[in-house]
Amino acid sequence: MKVHAIITSLLLWASIPLLGQTSVAPMSNADEVMAIMFERDTQREIIQGGYSGSREYTFDNRKLNKHAQMLVSVNGDANGTKHFQIVSEEGWKSAHKHVLHKMLESEAECSLPGARLKTRLVSENYIFQMVELGSLEGRPGYVIDVIPKRHDKYLFRGRIWVDAEDYALARVEGEPAKNPSFWTRSVHFVQEYRKSGIFWFPASISSVTEARIFGTTEVKIRYFDYAPLSERARLLAAPTFKEANYVKH
Repeated sequence: MKVHAIITSLLLWASIPLLGQTSVAPMSNADEVMAIMFERDTQREIIQGGYSGSREYTFDNRKLNKHAQMLVSVNGDANGTKHFQIVSEEGWKSAHKHVLHKMLESEAECSLPGARLKTRLVSENYIFQMVELGSLEGRPGYVIDVIPKRHDKYLFRGRIWVDAEDYALARVEGEPAKNPSFWTRSVHFVQEYRKSGIFWFPASISSVTEARIFGTTEVKIRYFDYAPLSERARLLAAPTFKEANYVKH
């Protein structure tokens, strides 16, 4: 999300009570929920001033009996641009070269300000349809179906869970809007987020790809040590994640 330099720190800190509101008003309009989520995400991103974290990637293909593992550090700029550094690699080299490295390159490319606007969860890219006001262990959440407006490999179709108190993305489940290749039968993924103070960071992704020749490949990503870069923002982030587990419908 593009950050405007004219927004002063005074305005940022004035927005904190808004981020902390806990009252929930039932909504039937998914577009309204998504517009509020976009606004809150913008506020949170500006306050955190970027972030740093680590990831662990694992690749498994049972048919080929191949395994690979990769540890990566990531730094996110205030404008959303991501920078990756590979810390260590183990296992099948072809998986690193043709799958895991490509995932990093693709994500870095999509995080650039110009490209990011074309992939974000906004009405320019998606149609949103409200399913219900669900629940998670004491926290309400909007369950929304997501339909891409373009057959774009960087968009997806599926379902999202939006925390109804923070208006933050808590879960994503779906498949690419465009099949990545002829050799791929299907791809299904699930991404979970966790709350730390007023911020929500990714916690895990699990994706399963069914290929015509290579069978089933599973890639998992575990996120850890995510923290905002702003010193003031660190005071608003809890020392440990508070996991939000939505009830899957």
